[in-house]
Amino acid sequence: MAALNTTVVGLTGSTVTYTPASGGGDTCETGAGVVLLVKNGDASSHTVTLATPGVVDGDLAVADRAVTVAAGAERAIPVTGRYRNPSTGRAAITYDAVTSVTVAVLRVPAL
Repeated sequence: MAALNTTVVGLTGSTVTYTPASGGGDTCETGAGVVLLVKNGDASSHTVTLATPGVVDGDLAVADRAVTVAAGAERAIPVTGRYRNPSTGRAAITYDAVTSVTVAVLRVPAL
């Protein structure tokens, strides 16, 4: 898995730099104000999945978050602390395919 860098958005704005989604998945920072931006330039829709490492009642797994990104569309997906893997401190992201899919991670300051 590739570690995505987080762009911290300054009060005067920031340039967003997209990178190709990794076939083996990516990881990113989690927390308040963190957003995963996904651009799908493919002719088919793609599904982005954020692993949810938590459990309920000690043994019931919480379902992962699957988000469909339509062909030619962009989606912004909040990456809250709920997706933080306790062993890595980062969210694990996978894709059903990465053809023409680019991603960026932003952290917007709380005002």
